[in-house]
Amino acid sequence: MLSPSLEDYLEEIYRFSLSLDTVRVTDISHRLQVALPSVTKALYKLRDYEYIKYEPYGEIKLTDKGKEYGFYLVTRNQLLQEFLALICSECNFAAEAEAMEHYLSAATIDAIKTLVEFIKSHPSWKEEFDDFVQIRSKENLL
Repeated sequence: MLSPSLEDYLEEIYRFSLSLDTVRVTDISHRLQVALPSVTKALYKLRDYEYIKYEPYGEIKLTDKGKEYGFYLVTRNQLLQEFLALICSECNFAAEAEAMEHYLSAATIDAIKTLVEFIKSHPSWKEEFDDFVQIRSKENLL
């Protein structure tokens, strides 16, 4: 199992791989706002765990294992952001999902996924919830 930090690196490598032919250390450094040596250290660990292929000053390539886990990480993040929107959370969805994603168990992620699917398949339930949130907000202002 990867640490939250290594998950962040792998998630970003996966995101970059969707739109770039070549992922570079500097791309990751800029996106995650970390120093180049920190990226390199993380890349060696990801390589040791067989999530990527990487040699110093070379390209970063995801292995099949890396693609699979990277897809899961991106999907998990998107699910949590969608969940936050559905429950009308007044937060920065991306930042909140980032804070949540590493600390929720797989069982909790699955439960959230089930709830999101339920809400999406029952629009009247979502409308009732939105109405409830609006009424509650107005009551709290009084």
